[in-house]
Amino acid sequence: MSVLIVGSTALDSIKTPQAGHPRLLGGSASHAAVAASFFAPVRLIGVVGDDFPRRYLQLFRRHGIDLEGLQRREGRTFHWSGEYEANMNRRRTLATELGVFETFTPTLPAAQRDTPFVLLANIAPSLQHHVLDQMRRPKFVAADTMDLWLNIALKDLLGLLRRVDLFILNDSEAQQLTKEDNVIAALPRLHRLGPKYVIIKKGEHGSILSSPAGLFLAPAYPLRRVVDPTGAGDSFAGGLMGHLASAPGRVDAHLRQAMVYGSVVASFCCEGFGLNRTTKIQRADIERRVKELEKLTRV
Repeated sequence: MSVLIVGSTALDSIKTPQAGHPRLLGGSASHAAVAASFFAPVRLIGVVGDDFPRRYLQLFRRHGIDLEGLQRREGRTFHWSGEYEANMNRRRTLATELGVFETFTPTLPAAQRDTPFVLLANIAPSLQHHVLDQMRRPKFVAADTMDLWLNIALKDLLGLLRRVDLFILNDSEAQQLTKEDNVIAALPRLHRLGPKYVIIKKGEHGSILSSPAGLFLAPAYPLRRVVDPTGAGDSFAGGLMGHLASAPGRVDAHLRQAMVYGSVVASFCCEGFGLNRTTKIQRADIERRVKELEKLTRV
């Protein structure tokens, strides 16, 4: 089955203590779409300006990503610039230039409104609502968020949570939303807001799933060296949704395995700047690393 992914398609300028790279392909939808494309057909909804490099469009096409819903407008593509500290867990934003993304309204082609799996990657909750308003009874909807929307669009976000099956957020966002310092204590509060499934990301320490079947702890794949963690969370969500779309039968029967695949794709993302590493791997590379991770966690 196909996955529809809506979010930002951006140009990222990233600096670390070791190196810097300007105007790389980035954005929540870009990372998630490439990650999902290893498992299932992907339909990308986003917007880019007339400065968006043609080579990045070609890269999407090489991954079989449907670009019918990618709007192209006169103006500048959304550009984010950031700098990481030595431990990679801290970064600061140097510049945010919205460009054509400032007036973006996601419009779904008619043929894509029946897409069974929907990933609402990190964008304003009002835009995530707008996408769902155009869908015709999707099988499974996941939504990602960030602390910005908790601060400036909380009402819209709370309304969205009543419309999604899976809510993905990190541990600090869970604490901010529920006022609980303990993520395990936060999970029941998050379920009461609407979603049947909740995943709390903990970065290098993996992620936690809460569902009607109970809790599941998914480890992160251990890396000797992290080059650039930008987009790792989006890659996790995209890999997870792609795997779910590729698996037959009930979603909840495959959700735990999908988290492992998402974790592995995210590990590749961290090994290169932007999408440079993720776009050079093959499905076989993912499968090998999944087997390694399963061996590492077997009791």
